[in-house]
Amino acid sequence: MKKNFNNATEALNFAQKMRKVIENAAPRSAWDKGVQAYALELLDNYDEYIRYAANDGEAVPELSEVTLLNGADSWSQYSWGGCSLIYNSDIAERLCSPSDLKRFKGGERNPNSREEWLDVQARALRQAFTSLSLTANNISHYGQNVVYANAANK
Repeated sequence: MKKNFNNATEALNFAQKMRKVIENAAPRSAWDKGVQAYALELLDNYDEYIRYAANDGEAVPELSEVTLLNGADSWSQYSWGGCSLIYNSDIAERLCSPSDLKRFKGGERNPNSREEWLDVQARALRQAFTSLSLTANNISHYGQNVVYANAANK
């Protein structure tokens, strides 16, 4: 999804269009709602990167995975490095239905035998980035009248 902008205003306007599309989506599952929340969180971070660059007189960062990873090598490193939620209970609350939250005792139990909550968050972040990419490409290609591209449906 590498998207370059000429100036901070253009980048912020594009991010605002993306935000409107994402916020207008009506995800059905708890997982999809959580991924949507991560997508908005990543977009908030990108807004901050734009503002910092503009204040420091630097070039506007491109809207890309490298930029959104903020120095991390992967979404796993991003998650485990504390760049998003850090408490199991917060991650479980964001990604689980009420019945799953009860089953996992609010995040006290690992989600499965192969992952910890930070691994699950990394998967959700990866999906959120993919959804952002698809949505950005749709806006660039089709304009304003697009819907949020949920990566789970692709």
